[in-house]
Amino acid sequence: MLDYHFIIDHLDEVKQNIASRYMKADADAVARLFGKRAGLVTGLQGLQQQRNANAAAMKAKLDPDRRAALVEEGRKLKDGIASAEAELAGLERELETEARRIPNMAHPDAPRGKEDKDNLEVKRVGEPTRFDFEPADHVQLGRDLDIIDFDAGAKVSGAKFYYLKNEGVFLELGLTRYALDILQKKGFTPFITPDLAREEILEGIGFNPRGAESNVYTLEGEGTCLVGTAEITLGGYYADTVLSKDQLPLRLAGLSHCFRREAGAAGQFSKGLYRVHQFSKLEMFVYCLPGDSGRFHEELRGIEEEIFSGLGIPFRVVDTCTGDLGAPAYRKWDLEAWMPGRSSGPASGAGDWGEVTSTSNCTDYQARRLNIKYKDDDGRNKYVHLLNGTAIALSRAIIAVLENFQQADGSVKIPPVLVPYVGFDRITRKGAS
Repeated sequence: MLDYHFIIDHLDEVKQNIASRYMKADADAVARLFGKRAGLVTGLQGLQQQRNANAAAMKAKLDPDRRAALVEEGRKLKDGIASAEAELAGLERELETEARRIPNMAHPDAPRGKEDKDNLEVKRVGEPTRFDFEPADHVQLGRDLDIIDFDAGAKVSGAKFYYLKNEGVFLELGLTRYALDILQKKGFTPFITPDLAREEILEGIGFNPRGAESNVYTLEGEGTCLVGTAEITLGGYYADTVLSKDQLPLRLAGLSHCFRREAGAAGQFSKGLYRVHQFSKLEMFVYCLPGDSGRFHEELRGIEEEIFSGLGIPFRVVDTCTGDLGAPAYRKWDLEAWMPGRSSGPASGAGDWGEVTSTSNCTDYQARRLNIKYKDDDGRNKYVHLLNGTAIALSRAIIAVLENFQQADGSVKIPPVLVPYVGFDRITRKGAS
């Protein structure tokens, strides 16, 4: 969350930022509650000083009446302090609740807009794949090649679940190892993270574990949730920690299952593997000094571009607009791959761009909520900056590979860079030569 003093000192800018991000938050309430808190703290300190003076007076030789009066005064002060502490604790909870609703400030260059159509394309690598035959989408390819089974997934687990089969299994594992090898060479420490996290860790990262708008599966009565991304578990790894300056930067790479409710997700853009309740993802996470987060944001974006350039998949990079940023992000780049089976209109197979990775600079917004600091050269503890980025979301990468590398005979060629990882260069229909 934002620093209280920053909110007070930049109240108009904070309110404008809330408006430009189309979020509901009350910066005026934070300013009012913070002012009230200051008054309560001053009052409590006054009572504590009186208590100390009373205790000092009790040490002297006193006549019985004077001692009785001091005892009574001490009792009243004790009750008054307890009442003041309870009032202050309640107000601080209210203050923090209101402050947590306020989003991070957006980068001044982030496009102003409400939804993804307002994002700004800043780079394109390759051009949309064209075919001299009618291309199939990944749902049809997965069925024909017997590598994805949506029907069995729905029967066993419900809608938006699936089975990977046969070469589909090796394709996901190969994509995982391909991306992991790149990250290891870049100095990332690999992790396989837990699939569960405590609710306070989700809230610290900026996820809402409760309510109708939550995208999170909560375990009833456990105080834990299934994670929607390893950003949660990698960010929580150093919660309530003071790092030494020479530890930074920390580059972490987390492989995890991801679970998302995807409530209301339907339609052409959500079909097949694009929006599912469970998938696997390799996530990048960086802890760094405040002055370095802009540079590391570009580094994460560069790694994402390297991964998809190596696969030979056409993609574009977009600068995400303010209304589509998400509360913790200061700035976010999305990488959108060309998906020939995706359609923005009634005709199937027309092709369109689909998000496959994103990377966000969250500055110190999450670090304040998770209490992650470093000791600076001046001896003071200061908040680190946190960044995250998708190295590869396996389900969406599979969509891009299948749809872009499909052949006229219904087979799918494997990108050359993946062949050593999967052990074959083509997926063919079963029984085909």
